[in-house]
Amino acid sequence: MESRAEPRAPLSMRGAGIFDRIDYRLIESPEDRDRICALRYRGYLHGGLISESESQRVTDPYDDAPNAWTFGVYVDGELCSSLRLHVLTSEWRISHTSDLFSDVLYPRLDRGEIFVDPCRFVADPEKAKKFPELPYLTLRLAYLACEHFRADTGLAAVRAEHQAFYRRVFLHKPITGPRSAPNLHINVALMTSDFRSLRERVLTRFPIMRSSAFERRMLFERGNVRAAVPRPVLVAGTARASRAAALEGLLPSS
Repeated sequence: MESRAEPRAPLSMRGAGIFDRIDYRLIESPEDRDRICALRYRGYLHGGLISESESQRVTDPYDDAPNAWTFGVYVDGELCSSLRLHVLTSEWRISHTSDLFSDVLYPRLDRGEIFVDPCRFVADPEKAKKFPELPYLTLRLAYLACEHFRADTGLAAVRAEHQAFYRRVFLHKPITGPRSAPNLHINVALMTSDFRSLRERVLTRFPIMRSSAFERRMLFERGNVRAAVPRPVLVAGTARASRAAALEGLLPSS
């Protein structure tokens, strides 16, 4: 499924320069997935996150998780970056971040919180030089997912040198110290932001994060066997238990 980013940001806004040239594509075919895995390899090798490998691909079992969405971000039809999103609930806990920080996140999931976990962010090294807006436009997907899935909290497992970006854009705060990231040559800390209380501040500072319900449906309602029929949108003030029940229509049935 494909969605063209909607033209909402003023020209002075970070990311607006290429906003109308962006396509977000849900990665579903084996061919597209292979391109994403090759992109990860190039980007991570360039950044010193991994060592050389014969396969020249980066993948993991979380790519096949039923609560995962992997996107490619295309500028003028060329693949430039990618992001994998996980929606975490008490029923669906599968993600790299939830495993690495299970001692912190599982008790909150037990209490009924809903998280959006963006991971496997990567940008083509050459395209990243050409389009410095890519981090904003790629991670925008995580913000749209928080809105669509009615998340309580946005997560990010981030190395020290990138934490300032998440603080500035999404108002994230670190809640753990650094831990070794499996299969990567880095340590990451868990950062979080309260989506509901900080949403308006983020949208005011970065209007490029705004979206329509139509755009979000185009991105997150799958057409394959893992999709489920969405339920009606809940009214404001609905209890968390009711929101979790509604998510059964947005996440795969167990």
